[in-house]
Amino acid sequence: MEKVRIGMVGSKFAADFHADSYARNPQAEIVAVAAIDNLEEYSKKWGVKDTMTDFKELCKRDDVDLIDVCVPNFLHHDVVMEAAANRKHIICEKPLATTVEDAREMVDFVKKQGVKLMYGEDWIFAPALLRAIELINEGAIGKMLWVKAKEVHNGSHSPFAQQKKYCGGGSLMHLAVHPIGFVRYLFGEKAVEVNGWVSGGGEKNYYHKNYTGEDWGACMLKFESGRYAFCEGNYITVGGMDDRVEIYGEEGRLNIDLTFSSPIQAYSRPGFEYAIEKTDTTRHWTWPAVDEFANLGYVDQLRYFIDCVLKDEDPMFGIRGEDGLACVEIVLAAYESAETGKTVKGSW
Repeated sequence: MEKVRIGMVGSKFAADFHADSYARNPQAEIVAVAAIDNLEEYSKKWGVKDTMTDFKELCKRDDVDLIDVCVPNFLHHDVVMEAAANRKHIICEKPLATTVEDAREMVDFVKKQGVKLMYGEDWIFAPALLRAIELINEGAIGKMLWVKAKEVHNGSHSPFAQQKKYCGGGSLMHLAVHPIGFVRYLFGEKAVEVNGWVSGGGEKNYYHKNYTGEDWGACMLKFESGRYAFCEGNYITVGGMDDRVEIYGEEGRLNIDLTFSSPIQAYSRPGFEYAIEKTDTTRHWTWPAVDEFANLGYVDQLRYFIDCVLKDEDPMFGIRGEDGLACVEIVLAAYESAETGKTVKGSW
């Protein structure tokens, strides 16, 4: 196999930045896209020849090697199951599913079918975080002690992310799943205790009263080694998406800024088209992203997934279907803890 032929399911936000990454990889080609709308615009922008509205039709095609799942969270399960039934390799965006039961069924069925399920945690490939790991491995901060990490912004543009029945939760499920997945990878071990706190959803939310999931959530994770991590996701942070990681060690610390670390500082009176994701305005001082998709890890992540298919190799710890399942289990344990006020113990 010289090139991986991709069937894209979805045509909006995630499907767009996935296509941007594939366009940089000569070993990847989107041969068809299935979605219920935006097909003409998407196919024209990315040069995709075939379009359809039924993802099941796409999964049955002989000229597709890999299904890329870029649809709202509640649809992940059905698309992955259909792709696996047709023995296609799969990339699934985060979170893997909206329930533990669905996520576990997906992981088990994919194993039975003998295909790869690759979980889309892009932070694991973010250049700044990879450099931080290199420094840690050099002994720059001594023994790692604990980590704080967050993904926050002022609210999702997607109506599906705003409703718990479609998202599986609120900002913890939709945003904090990134730092949770990254910290598992960073420590290279499982979490064994979870304490969670959330704003509550609906009228209990701080700001987004129309969101049925929480607009603020956080969890404290204890890992097998006894180390802790504090992970946050919220929809109440204005000024653009803010992704940060703080890593504390016996001999030093690392502060990593994934979203506001642009080498460009711009001052504009009239404003301009785009600075970073979720900015309300580009007037006055901003830090316009230079290559947002690469800096957040998407380009190298998807290149890695394509290589896994070409070389017939299993994905590494952190981006397997099992890791997506673990992240869903941790988020749901955090919700249980927030509701009961008790620590939830397990092995995720």
